[in-house]
Amino acid sequence: MAEQFVMTQKNLDDLKKELDYLVKVKRQEIIERIAEARSHGDLSENAEYDAAREEQRSNEGKIAEIEYKIKNADVREEVTDNSYVHLNSVVTVFDEDMEEEEVYTITSITEVDALHGKISIDSPVGSALMRKHVGDKASVVCPDGSSYTLKILKIS
Repeated sequence: MAEQFVMTQKNLDDLKKELDYLVKVKRQEIIERIAEARSHGDLSENAEYDAAREEQRSNEGKIAEIEYKIKNADVREEVTDNSYVHLNSVVTVFDEDMEEEEVYTITSITEVDALHGKISIDSPVGSALMRKHVGDKASVVCPDGSSYTLKILKIS
């Protein structure tokens, strides 16, 4: 069975928009750069050609990845109930081991941005927080088998 990607309708629409840009705009720009580089002659020592071909491979990989995610999207209705943690919740937690507060936004895998506190519902922290309420404690199991506890202070 194919992997499912949990997302909201907005997430799906954003992916479709990005796919449309990569296929209709960026792909054509890269083709034009490749043609221009070819016109310069010897391709064996043409860095511009090599760079354009590498960008083409990267773009095609990204297109395939997005098509796969769209094909296997598990679209969920957006929930506005802030009494428990769900997709798109902003959760303030207290890490009892580190004795510090953290704020996480629980997102689909398509929107993860750890530097800005956006974590996947499938990550160890995201899955531990799901369906919990303010005041609950969540035990986060790390990939190495260790664990730590987060106390939910606020959900918005």
